Amino acid sequence: MTELLTAIFIRDKDNIKDARVRQAYGTLGGAVGICCNVLLFLIKMLAGLLTGAISIMADAFNNLSDAGSSIVTLIGFRMAGRPADPDHPFGHGRIEYLSGLFVAVAIILMGAELLQSAVEKILHPQMPSYTMTALVILVISILLKFWMSRFNRILGDRIDSEAMRATAADSLSDCISTGTVLLGAVFTYFTEKNIDGFVGLFVAAFVLWAGIHAVKETIQPLLGAAPDPELVEAVSSEVLKEDLVLGIHDMVVHDYGPGRRMISLHAEVPYNEDLLTIHDVIDNIEMRICREFQCEITIHMDPVVTDDREVNEAKEMVKEIVSSLDASWSIHDFRMVRGQTHTNLIFDVVVPVTALKEKGEIASKIREKISQKDKKYFAVIQVEQAYA
Repeated sequence: MTELLTAIFIRDKDNIKDARVRQAYGTLGGAVGICCNVLLFLIKMLAGLLTGAISIMADAFNNLSDAGSSIVTLIGFRMAGRPADPDHPFGHGRIEYLSGLFVAVAIILMGAELLQSAVEKILHPQMPSYTMTALVILVISILLKFWMSRFNRILGDRIDSEAMRATAADSLSDCISTGTVLLGAVFTYFTEKNIDGFVGLFVAAFVLWAGIHAVKETIQPLLGAAPDPELVEAVSSEVLKEDLVLGIHDMVVHDYGPGRRMISLHAEVPYNEDLLTIHDVIDNIEMRICREFQCEITIHMDPVVTDDREVNEAKEMVKEIVSSLDASWSIHDFRMVRGQTHTNLIFDVVVPVTALKEKGEIASKIREKISQKDKKYFAVIQVEQAYA
């Protein structure tokens, strides 16, 4: 069904790197969500009114909130697809993250309302009157919500959308909450024992948990989460394909919304190569990465000495020392400045952000180890954090 809908409503559906195709996916997901959730609200509300079950009516209003969330997601995709302008030179892609966050907050608010209604039902119980029609409606609702979860997950993974993944998670949580309502209804139907309020309490707690989880997932890109390790590895491999690139460091990835990344990094190149030749190589790398990863990238060239035996031996010594202290640390921008009384070894040490508070101690340890190896060396060290 998913492939059929995308084939009918999305032109050139496989070209997901095209912003217009991506927006079409978001529009389709939002439209399907609105239609299905409104339908579920109507049939569940009918079942709730017929039985008087607070758990079913709570589940119905949960679907109504989902319909509102689908509208927000639809609007979010439309606004996120707007091109860059003078006030927003990187485009409006982060609006998609905001729409996902809005959906998550709406889920939490609905969970709070359901929690209040369930508590009132426990304190003032009224025996619901379940019918076979109501039970069938709940079964149909579960099946439809499971399909919606699968549908949104496929679309979200295909276009890498956190907003659609949040919607998929919400639909899956609805399957579980409606399943709980169904089990409670079956129990009451056959035993005539009223557990409606307690079932409603469970549903409310589950909705709240799903909302809090969705908030965590959608807020990370807005706060500046670390880039996907697979992206970092893929970009690194692409840069290092060139023989003239000896190493890379200081990669930084800025996320301005799906398909709107800005990447910067330093590429180490031989100091004695022709500058124009190296510049041409770097330009070609940048163009390939822009096409392959749908991003903008700036590569800074760092010349390194490759034909000085003393420099190379000192560099290898420093690498071994740093690695022996912590395998996660690395060095770059290594230079040697010789003097009459001592020789300066100048380099940067990259450490995880959690180790930055100890950067003074880190520099001292490395400096001491180097001095133990050779008294003539004095280390000038800059300790910095890894951003990727």
